[in-house]
Amino acid sequence: MPGLRLRRPATDVVELAALSGRAGDLERIAAGRGTTLPAFGHALLKADRAAVCVRPARWLLLGPPAAPGASAAAWADACAGRGVAVDLSSGIVALDLAGPAVREVLARGCRLDLDPSIFPPGRAAATVMAQVSVILVATRAGVLLLTPSTTARHFGEWLEHTAAPFGIERAAALPFLSGDPHE
Repeated sequence: MPGLRLRRPATDVVELAALSGRAGDLERIAAGRGTTLPAFGHALLKADRAAVCVRPARWLLLGPPAAPGASAAAWADACAGRGVAVDLSSGIVALDLAGPAVREVLARGCRLDLDPSIFPPGRAAATVMAQVSVILVATRAGVLLLTPSTTARHFGEWLEHTAAPFGIERAAALPFLSGDPHE
C-alpha cells in the first residue's frame, strides 16, 4: 500500500492584491463575499476553496474551475479602486500530496522546518524546491503545493522520484482538497 497520494486538482487561481494602504478594504470586501483573507504566512482551507497569503497584502484564492477569467473578473469588479485581481489559473499548478510521509519527503528538498509544531495545518510559506518556486500549504492530510505551470512537470517528476521509496500513488483529481477543511 503506497504511503503517499499525489493528485493534481483542477482549480481556478486568482491573485488578489491590495492597492497601497487598502488591505483592510479588501478584507471587508472578501468577508462580504463569504471569503476570509488570512494573515501573512497562513491559509484558510475549505473543502472546495482556499485562501493563501505568502506576501503582504496579497492573497491567492483557489476554487473550483469556472469559465476562463470569470472568477478574476468578479473579484476585479468587487475590488475596483481598492485592489486588483489577476487570473493565474493557467500560470499556477496545484499538487495535493497526502499521506504519513509527506513531510519527510518534502524535507529532502525544502529548507523550511516542516515539523508539525512549526508548520501546522493552516500555515503557508513560499520557498524553492528542486530549483523551482513553490508555495506550501500545510493541510491536515498533507501539503498543498502551488508551483508555476512552466516548471510543474519538472517539479512533479522530482516529487515522484523523491517519494518513490515511500510508495506513491497518482490519484484521480477528486474534490479540491484531500484533507479535512479548517478555518
